[in-house]
Order: sequence, then structure tokens, then C-alpha cells
Amino acid sequence: MAIARLQVPSTVRAGEAVEVRVLVQHPMETGFRREADGRAVPMNVVHSLVCRLGAVEILRAEFGTGVSANPYLAFWIVPPASGELVVEWVDDAGAKGRVAAPIAVS
Repeated sequence: MAIARLQVPSTVRAGEAVEVRVLVQHPMETGFRREADGRAVPMNVVHSLVCRLGAVEILRAEFGTGVSANPYLAFWIVPPASGELVVEWVDDAGAKGRVAAPIAVS
């Protein structure tokens, strides 16, 4: 399972744009590398990532082999209301990850 960091302010003013930063620690094997004995290392990349604030989907990303190890995303949102910001992802091996942080809109 991958480990992730989510950085977002815990409180924001209504109508204020805030930056969300996500770092997923994942090796992102492309499937092109070989072991010492010649066997191919199976492809295993984070292929989808979804960010939600409450029940509202904020961002959906689909990745491929061109994404480096430990993918980093930064994007801006204007939270309409307080809630929990949740980032979830799935890799090719079927492993799922999740990280969350509360946001309070005042």
C-alpha cells in the first residue's frame, strides 16, 4: 500500500481559493524493467486518483506509465462548505489508498 501526504489549510474564508497538494509515495513500475534473472517486473502504476470534498467530486485523474514514481499533484479549489477532503487512488495491483483532511469554511 502506498503512503500519501495531503497538504491543505484547515480553515479558509468563504469564497477563498486554496491550494491542495498531494504526494503519493508509490514506486510506479512501468513493466519495462527486468530482474537480474531476466524476468520482467510487472507493471504497477497508480492508474486512477479521485479527490472529493464531502460528496462532491473535485478532481479525477487517470495516469499511465509516463507518470514518475511518487506522483505529486497540486491544484486549487474554492470549497463551497466545510467538510472532509478525501483523496483515494487505485494501482494496477488492485491496492487502494486513501488520505483525508478536514476543511472548515468560515
